[in-house]
Amino acid sequence: MIDAPLPTAGRPSRGCAIGSADIFLPRQRGELLTRQEDGLGLHHLVWRLGPGWRVCSSAVLGGGIGPRAWILNAQVPGGYPRLDPDRHLAEIAVAEALDGPGAGLMTAADVTAYTVADDGGVSATVTSGLGVRGWAATPAPGADGALPPGTVNIVVTLPVALSDAALVNAVATATEAKVQALVDAGLDCSGTPTDAVCVAAPDPGEQAGEPFAGPRSRWGARLARAVHRATLESALRQS
Repeated sequence: MIDAPLPTAGRPSRGCAIGSADIFLPRQRGELLTRQEDGLGLHHLVWRLGPGWRVCSSAVLGGGIGPRAWILNAQVPGGYPRLDPDRHLAEIAVAEALDGPGAGLMTAADVTAYTVADDGGVSATVTSGLGVRGWAATPAPGADGALPPGTVNIVVTLPVALSDAALVNAVATATEAKVQALVDAGLDCSGTPTDAVCVAAPDPGEQAGEPFAGPRSRWGARLARAVHRATLESALRQS
């Protein structure tokens, strides 16, 4: 569920001030929902971020860096037949009344088995299907076009604004932590061919935002620990 906004007085806030006003964004949680498609019961996670958020992601819908009001991680059947995953995700978003720009991921993994870990205000949510996995660098030539969804999908939310460079760095840090967790789980792989990452943080507005999100920076370290714990728990469930 999405937490209520944290108070701005009486204790340190985990939110982030927007501009110069004392407005704090709530900490975010994914909401597990169900839908019917072609007679199948499927699930998806939704983060209703609302205004004032930016996302950096490799999502098939709404990827890149930009303002995003929501994130969707949708389960699809194995042997996914459609060739328009972005349109499919947009259809699910419309059905959930998700307004404005958003980011959409998909997976054939069981979304109800999602794992969550928190560290110092950073929250990481992971869904994973590890039946098809391997190492990133192989002699294979690679293929054009979209690959079938299976995936380790990672969604991270931070309570502080990040610069553009730090947002990109945060995606790299999340990926490093994912690989560390898979190795710690005893798996001989760096991931699956279709892994995706979304990192959401408040828009810095006219401010610079946090400049660093590498694994030894304050917020990168918290992100790495949260992603590692959530990915490790998910991987161990499948080992």
